[in-house]
Amino acid sequence: MKTKSREKLYNAEKVNNFKELINRSTRLYPNHIAFKYKLNPNDTNVINVTYSQFKDDIYSLGTALYSLGLKDKRIIVISSNRYEWCVSYLAVTTGNMVVVPLDKSLPENELIDSVIRSEADAVIFDKNYINTFNKINNDNNSNLKTYICMDLEENINNILSFKMLILKGKKLISEGDTSHINSTIDNNKMSVMLFTSGTTSISKIVMLSHNNICSNIYSLGCMAKVTDKDTFLSFLPLHHTYESTTTFLYGLYCGITIAFCDGIKYIVNNLKEYKITGFVCVPLLLETIYKKILQGIEKKGKLKLFNNMTKISNFLLKIGIDIRRILFKSVLQELGGHLRVIVYGAAPIDKNTVIGLSNIGINMLNGYGLTETSPVLSAENDKYKRVGSVAFPMPGMQIKIDNPDENGVGEICAKGPCVMLGYYKNEEATKKVLIDGWFYTGDLGYYDKDGYLFIAGRKKNVIVLKNGKNVFPEELEILISKLPYVAENIVYERPKDLNTIIATKIVYKKDVLKEMFPDVSENEYQDIIWKDIKKINQTLPKYKYIKHLIITEEPMIKTTTQKIKRHEEIKKILSS
Repeated sequence: MKTKSREKLYNAEKVNNFKELINRSTRLYPNHIAFKYKLNPNDTNVINVTYSQFKDDIYSLGTALYSLGLKDKRIIVISSNRYEWCVSYLAVTTGNMVVVPLDKSLPENELIDSVIRSEADAVIFDKNYINTFNKINNDNNSNLKTYICMDLEENINNILSFKMLILKGKKLISEGDTSHINSTIDNNKMSVMLFTSGTTSISKIVMLSHNNICSNIYSLGCMAKVTDKDTFLSFLPLHHTYESTTTFLYGLYCGITIAFCDGIKYIVNNLKEYKITGFVCVPLLLETIYKKILQGIEKKGKLKLFNNMTKISNFLLKIGIDIRRILFKSVLQELGGHLRVIVYGAAPIDKNTVIGLSNIGINMLNGYGLTETSPVLSAENDKYKRVGSVAFPMPGMQIKIDNPDENGVGEICAKGPCVMLGYYKNEEATKKVLIDGWFYTGDLGYYDKDGYLFIAGRKKNVIVLKNGKNVFPEELEILISKLPYVAENIVYERPKDLNTIIATKIVYKKDVLKEMFPDVSENEYQDIIWKDIKKINQTLPKYKYIKHLIITEEPMIKTTTQKIKRHEEIKKILSS
């Protein structure tokens, strides 16, 4: 399958580790703004940090960590997305120590369990965790000996001030201490420990190296044009590789400015005030954004005009004339006026959302990957796209379909430099997924006739009916999500008599239903939604028919990246 000419559009410079990455960025963009942020959403004062300042803070903190006896140790970092998180992550890893980014949304018992399992010696945290880490310190069940708070002006009791450590490191460097700056990086050893999403007691710890992540950064550079003229908004949690690799580390490699979001409800404001040109996100947010755009156009009575302009624009695009950003300038202004690229992935998405945002002039790039692959395995690039696909393997990666069925659908397997070292202290789980150099993803997919890769769903989610037919719930969920009043939904198998039927649970938007059906009582919503489900059934083969419906206003159980925890949700449904 010849995809080489399509997967590599640009020449990129390889970096072998994070020290090379930050030194390169500082050499190329010394006075460029690396970070923009506010201390709280209502501030008018925006703090700017240059690449040179960022590098100085990294090496100052790293030198201070060495002085505390933390060389070769493991260090936890936990906080919301903020500048100090980024300094901490690179201070640890550029000193050949091991960073353990933890999910800031973990319940206390799961956080404590993660601390113990990581065997970390130190933790860098924000003020929200002072009580938790005091408790951990008093219980003394972990390896933690050093506690560093990002928000303290000075050391208090046994908790060290992040700011004081930066100053200490600067002083040590001025006195000739180059132990951290000149430390040698082992590119192939474990440098990052990542807990997979899920219940912590059964979650696995992924071991990644500098080489794993830097190979992914190089591949991204071959596929998309991101430059020092770009400003990206960071709002997905940084502890997740999706955000930390594609926005944070790849962003630094390209010399972009990273602006930290003030919170989900401030996204639109931040897009405008920071003049955001791009961001990385999950489909749920994109679908919400696009629905609001359409609703706004419809309320102004301009939907017909918008559709006609889209047809004209797309016709001109076919003959090489691109006037999308001129025609739809007013729509783009609602998104800040500068937005040009959106990278999305992590879950299936409604095709109309992708097409719609592309039609107004935004470069939509779909990617696929896992924490175990640092994370991007395959993606669309600036030139070659096919809606619904994840396009081609990243440069340097091989992807095969294992044991395909009659439709070519089988398990996606990958081989290449971004595949993890393994699961920490879990040889059994590692052997299950790493076989003869191939990583078995647990995802099902297929190639179309032109070599584009499509994701069918998770192998463990497939519903196998009594007649042997396979139903991919994600396929049906996309169809249901197109209904305007659907906030989220899940499709699952439900036992009935001696058989299995397809069922769905829908979280509906009450305000949308009220607007659509003002004279209908809430007791009638079930019948209205059921009629729409029957219409969807008519577009499907009979064996895929949805035969049971639950509706609710209560949000489903989700991860911090807003993915539904499918198995927990189904367990909850079937036990009620």
